[in-house]
Amino acid sequence: MKQNRAFTLIEVIISIIILSGAIVYVLNLHSQTRYDIEYIVQRNKLTLQDSLFVAPKILRFHKETKSAYDIINDKFTIDKLKTREILQNIKREIFIPESISVSSDEDTLSIPSIQIQEIKLKDKYSSYYFHFNIISQSK
Repeated sequence: MKQNRAFTLIEVIISIIILSGAIVYVLNLHSQTRYDIEYIVQRNKLTLQDSLFVAPKILRFHKETKSAYDIINDKFTIDKLKTREILQNIKREIFIPESISVSSDEDTLSIPSIQIQEIKLKDKYSSYYFHFNIISQSK
């Protein structure tokens, strides 16, 4: 009897299962990477907008929702209506927790005290910023 050299049905099924598993893994990896890239792109876009909110004036607005125009209108004169409208549409919920003070306990060291204030800007992609205030100690 002559023996044929070919794949059996079981070998073909096993190879299809292995290839299917590899394809599913690659698609999951691609999906997660796409989500991460989309998050980073959106976060970078909002970082530029967040820079409008980190003025010292923001420390007054705990648990309030303010527009970028509300924050910067006293520093800049905005004559164009379209620009004003864009700034009024950029809104963030502001949360300011209690400040943290860091100071030296010893009188011999002349290290200035530091007051650290966290600024949380809440949105779909929330962000956190810090405001540092150095307080010099005079003797």
